This record gives sequence, structure tokens and C-alpha cells, in this order.
Amino acid sequence: MALVSKTSLRLIIFAAVVGGAGFIGYQYWQKMKSALPEGIASGNGRIEAKLVDITAKEALRVKEIRVEEGALVRPGEVLVVLDTATLESQLAEAKLNVAATQEKEAVAKASIARRKAEIELAKIEVDRSERLVKQRAGSQRELDVRRMTLKTTTAALQEEEAKLRTIQEEVNVAQANVATIQTRIDDATLKSPVDGRVLYRLTEVGEVVAAGGKALTLVNLGDVYMEIFLPSEQAARLKIGAEARITVDYAPGRAVAGYVSFVSPEAQFTPKQVETRSEREKLMFRVKIRIPEKTVESYIELIKTGVRGVGYVKVNDSAVWPDSLQNLLTAPVGTAGK
Repeated sequence: MALVSKTSLRLIIFAAVVGGAGFIGYQYWQKMKSALPEGIASGNGRIEAKLVDITAKEALRVKEIRVEEGALVRPGEVLVVLDTATLESQLAEAKLNVAATQEKEAVAKASIARRKAEIELAKIEVDRSERLVKQRAGSQRELDVRRMTLKTTTAALQEEEAKLRTIQEEVNVAQANVATIQTRIDDATLKSPVDGRVLYRLTEVGEVVAAGGKALTLVNLGDVYMEIFLPSEQAARLKIGAEARITVDYAPGRAVAGYVSFVSPEAQFTPKQVETRSEREKLMFRVKIRIPEKTVESYIELIKTGVRGVGYVKVNDSAVWPDSLQNLLTAPVGTAGK
């Protein structure tokens, strides 16, 4: 029994050693498999996007909100409608003012037309009187009266034309006032300027939004990116526009092609003292990897900001992506976009 026990113990120990060696070998193989080739750097990050605030230009009451948090919106889509009853009344009054000034303009033009006709008649009478005086058939006094009438009528025409110019300015001001009020009414319909997702709903129906106050906040899905941090040696070799890849934790084995759109010219965090080469190597620089808009457009329903992942960049143009980053999620052929 003792012999059997020793043999069993040896087998157990041997199996444990073999199993441990196999586990260590597997771990090493996995590490080597996931090791990045020379010329490729990586860093942890998360999917981010620019935020866009939907704001009111003036203080108005919220009449309607057409979207909820999390909703996808398109450029030009109506998101919030503000109450413009007061502005509509002002617009109606302004239009009446335009009509009144245009009527004054028409009267002034009619007066000018009448004055011009009177001038033509006065000129004819002056010519006739001049001929009669030359023929000694008319009096000089009558000719002088005719000439004075012509001058008076001409002066009256100039006065009427000056009045017309003033009235036309009034018409322009009245029409500009209508256009201004109409613009204010149009601005009370808040529309999305981008392809985005509603992140926050900051007001409710019936509330008054102050001038410049926020009604909604959108995530701009036209500018989706990941920021990673690289040591100074790698950041110094990185070029704007360099190829990049992004992976996210919830979709292992899939990568998204991107490009480097920004490399910070200043270190984002540093040791307290930077005196030696080893300390300088600890400097970390922010790098922005942007996803092409057409890729975002094709998979806009799947885009979620805040998702954790890893960003990879080529610090050497000749570097080759490993197999783990070759399975790309790209936009279908023919997709419109930049």
C-alpha cells in the first residue's frame, strides 16, 4: 500500500508539473501571439465624440420636444419647438406697417407722376408764350408767369421725389423689421446641425429657456475618435495622418481602421523632475485617433461613446499590422461620406 501511495504521489506531482509547464507555455504563446510588431504602438482609451449644445437664441417657452435621450438625429431634423405666439403678433403688426408704408409710397409716386405732367404742360405754355412774344402777339408779363409756374412746378417735383426717397427708406426699414421677426420665429425651431445622438434632455415642455440656454446636448457622431497616451519616444516618431486601428472590449477580434488626426505638442503628464533620459522617457503625449465619417455613417446605430478599448498606431510606415488587427470593420463599398 505504501508503494502504491508513493507511485500515485509521483504521478500526481508529475501531472502537476506537466500541467504547470503547459499553462506557462500557453500563456507565453498567447503573449507572443498578441505581441505587437516593431513600429506599432498602442494605448488604452475609450470611444469619444464632440458634444453639440442645442440652444435658444432668446428667452421663450418650450412648446414641443420631439426627441428623447438616446435618439439618433439627422442634420436639419426638428428637435425642439419654442412658443412664438408673441413673435407672431409682432410679425403681423410689422407686416401691416409694411403695407401702410407701401401705400404711402404709391401715393408719393402718383404725386410725382402728376408733377411731371404739370411740368410738361408748363413747358408747352412757356414755349407758346415765347413764340407769341416774338411775334408781338403776347405780353411779356404772361410769359414771366408761365416761366415762374414752370420753376415752381419743377421745385415741387424735387420735393415730391425727396419725400418718395424718405418713404422708400421707411418701406425698407419696415421690410427689414419683418425679416428680423421672421428670423426670430425661425430660430425658435431648434434643429440638429449634425448626425448625432441625444445625450441629455435639459428642459421640459412648458419651461422657459433663457437666451443662450441649453435645451438638448447631442453627441456629434460625425467626429468620433479615441484618445490614447504614448511615451515621448513613440510620439516623436508619429505622423499626422498615420494609419491606426481601434478595438473595443465588447467586440474582440474586430478592428476599425482610423488615422492619427492630432498629436499633442506638449506632455500631458510628467514626473516631478525631468533630468535624466529615463525620466524623459516617462513623458506621455496625447494622441487622437479619428474614425472616418463614412465608417461612422455605415454603423451609426452601433456607435456608443464611453466604450473602452485599445488604440493602435503606426510609428513606422513600413510596419505590418498583425493578424489580430486585420479583421476590419469598414464602410460598405459605395457608401457616401468623407
